[in-house]
Amino acid sequence: MTGPSNSTDATEYTGSRVVVTGGSSGIGAGLAEAFAERGAVVGIVARREDRLGEVLRRCQIHSPDSMMWVTDLADSDAVDRLAQHVLHDLGGVDVLVNNAGIPKRRHVTGLDMQTVEAVMTINYLSPVRLTLALLPHMVERGSGRIVNVSSVAATLSSPGESAYDASKAAIAVFSEAMAVDLWNTGVRVTVVYPGVVDTELFTLPDNDPFPGGVDSISIETAVATILEGIDSDSLAVYVPAYFANFALAKAQNVDAFTAGMADYVRTLGTAEAGPAIGGA
Repeated sequence: MTGPSNSTDATEYTGSRVVVTGGSSGIGAGLAEAFAERGAVVGIVARREDRLGEVLRRCQIHSPDSMMWVTDLADSDAVDRLAQHVLHDLGGVDVLVNNAGIPKRRHVTGLDMQTVEAVMTINYLSPVRLTLALLPHMVERGSGRIVNVSSVAATLSSPGESAYDASKAAIAVFSEAMAVDLWNTGVRVTVVYPGVVDTELFTLPDNDPFPGGVDSISIETAVATILEGIDSDSLAVYVPAYFANFALAKAQNVDAFTAGMADYVRTLGTAEAGPAIGGA
């Protein structure tokens, strides 16, 4: 099996094995189809069997051996079983894309520990568990890539979604430390920081309403940007790229950025409900 190269040739992933969680919709589905079009054998993971099956059929048009596993990533035992399926059914993994995530937007005064724990489980503990289960296979082979989808919310601390922000920051920092630990192993790491992408994440029930104020980008644009980042071996990929400037501005003056964000939220009239910016 061959791993990803820095070429932009559409056949660059031929023979590679790519696993994508959260593959039934949005960025995950878009990435799965893109990898399949590039010749990879894709394994997609999600809870919704019907929607997952639709994505699989589209992947199999380009990569007939692609497969799917219906899995509840909130169940740690199910994550362990998934890792075994990947190793047995797919024969291993060259690219692992930890994309599955939940928002659970809540103003902090309406937040409870059950919600915090649920968000942390899906957005941080589950991808870490799957990564650690599959990492020895990559290290032993001396090649591979782990792509962890974080969010600009991880760097901008978006108001109204503190649990989500924290979980995405956790996976981002874990990824950066992992990149250093794996520096000379042949296993590479990419962290993706999407902004507002045109997905269902912003309209899901049981979430505070998303107030808007930020233009969304298409899934196709997000997928193309992510693939460019992977192909160029980038550790951090902001989607769209200009969000990196926001993160830099915050890092240079956290006090001013936080005050400005509070003013922005008040301007929107949503100080009691929802984030001003962020999400994946």
